[in-house]
Amino acid sequence: MDFLHYIFAFDAEHPLLFTQFYFWGFFALVYALFALIMDRVPDSLGNKKLHLRNVYLMFVSWFFYYKTSGLFLLILLFVTLSDWLIAQRIVKSRKSKAESRKPLFWLCLSVAIDLGFLAYFKYAYFFTDAFNDLFGTSYSIVDKIILPVGISFYIFQVISYTADVYRGRIQPVKNILDFGFYVSFFPQLVAGPIVRAEEFIPQLYKPFHLSRRAFGIAVFWIINGLGKKIIMSDFLAVNLIDRVFDNPLLFSGFENLFALFAYSLQVYADFSGYTDIAIGVAMLMGFYLPMNFNSPYKSQSPQEFWRRWHMSLGRWLKTYLYIPLGGNRSIGFGTYFWVTVIALVSASLTGWWLGIMIPYAVLIVGMILVPRFLKDSNRLKLFYSNLNSFITQVLGGLWHGASWNFIIWGGINGFGMIVEKIWRGMNWHIRFAAMTLLTAGLCVADFYTNLPVWRLFAVWAGLVWFVTAIRYIYFLCEGAETKFTQALGTAWAILQTFTFITFTRLFFRSSSNLDPATANEVAWATAKNMVNQIGGAWNNAIIPDFLWEYRWVVAMFIAGMVIHWLPTNWKRRYRLWFSAMPIWAIVIAVCIAIAVIYQFVTADVQPFIYFQF
Repeated sequence: MDFLHYIFAFDAEHPLLFTQFYFWGFFALVYALFALIMDRVPDSLGNKKLHLRNVYLMFVSWFFYYKTSGLFLLILLFVTLSDWLIAQRIVKSRKSKAESRKPLFWLCLSVAIDLGFLAYFKYAYFFTDAFNDLFGTSYSIVDKIILPVGISFYIFQVISYTADVYRGRIQPVKNILDFGFYVSFFPQLVAGPIVRAEEFIPQLYKPFHLSRRAFGIAVFWIINGLGKKIIMSDFLAVNLIDRVFDNPLLFSGFENLFALFAYSLQVYADFSGYTDIAIGVAMLMGFYLPMNFNSPYKSQSPQEFWRRWHMSLGRWLKTYLYIPLGGNRSIGFGTYFWVTVIALVSASLTGWWLGIMIPYAVLIVGMILVPRFLKDSNRLKLFYSNLNSFITQVLGGLWHGASWNFIIWGGINGFGMIVEKIWRGMNWHIRFAAMTLLTAGLCVADFYTNLPVWRLFAVWAGLVWFVTAIRYIYFLCEGAETKFTQALGTAWAILQTFTFITFTRLFFRSSSNLDPATANEVAWATAKNMVNQIGGAWNNAIIPDFLWEYRWVVAMFIAGMVIHWLPTNWKRRYRLWFSAMPIWAIVIAVCIAIAVIYQFVTADVQPFIYFQF
């Protein structure tokens, strides 16, 4: 009985994870029955065979989610049913002249239901605290709210389905069981990638096919993902990163800085590792999930980074938020609404109600001055694009978690994208003058305030000014652009982007793995302490000791970055080489890989970072 209880009961302390042996035993049984269905059920049954496969995998996915989140499975079932019914109503009301205005009503109802669940479970504490801060009240939430695993992912997925049906981009799924399978497909259910209906639903009706090469690539992705997660991500987290972030004041400025850079690698290895495993497991069953990462730390700008990082979320935000806001064409009610929200956030954070006027001043001045004085429609489009992309980034930050730090993180990323685009539009004279003024201003601020945060910015600006000065002098001397100078420029752009993204991770990591009821206070304290340590006086004498004591962590970080920066065609070659090996060679390689990975398994299984979102 104890064994059966362990197999079928939900254990909140031990959710079902890709890194557990239990999951791979579970998947082996699932895949064996899946293979039996594909092999023994006659092909002459056609769609009935595919329907049987879909229903089987749907129930398997429900069991998987139950083992991960317990009775929160009921929320998944509810939104599955509601969005399926509402999509049917959208199509029927569109065909009826008497109900010609109702499709929009049904879409709004769907979004209200879906976001209602998300708002309660994920943002109840946050909204309550924000309301109290703004109006001086003291309301509180009595019940402790537990965040269902993966709710952000499947909520966004069902919203995209209903919105695409409303737009006429796809036809609604006629069978609710097929739709249930689309929503709950277990490899990507709890941490993505976010699969849009038009990408996945056509696969429900395609016969199963797994080529010899596809099998090899699927196995490669699984092993690659496990290696990223256990060998790299968990090793860095357990041996350094978690220690530093738990108590930054116990560590020096250099140790805090190194931990911050290491976290950038950890979060990439963790999240992309999950995606790799999900893609491999889905591929073994004949389904293809979209690419979610494309070597993001090779990016030469913040904008390029967000095209390479969490690509399924980026596409979702662009399609269902950025473009409806107006994109680079215009601004409308949605833009004004979110500017108002951001203004209220600014007032709440600063305690300065005049701060509400700043976003509106920028909006109004931009709308009046840009078209009137510049008389350039491209400039106006750039203004619209910058404003709407900034709002999108802020809301993308809020999607990640109910904390001011996540909003600050999103806002800094949005601001960085705007600055980078403006910088690229400047000539070298203006670039050099701007960096000179900025650097001088930050140095003055550091001198008069003696605050670590200004010292940190002043050092960064000084480095950028130095490189800008060299490139400016080269420009004045009319130096010719060569492959060498292009390579140097590319390397500098990648380094600057990686440094900027890493700095924003300070606010991201500080808000992670926290109880929503205390997230704001704890996250802000952690971020502030780390900034004070990094920007404060360094004891350089301890750096050699740190590099020796943490030599394996340092070596893992260097190895991870080198692998990440390998040329894409190299990675593609060894992936194809692995998939082309004989089956017996793949089996041996997998056994060796598992033996190596097992050596890095920690006593406490580390949950995937994005499970909390």
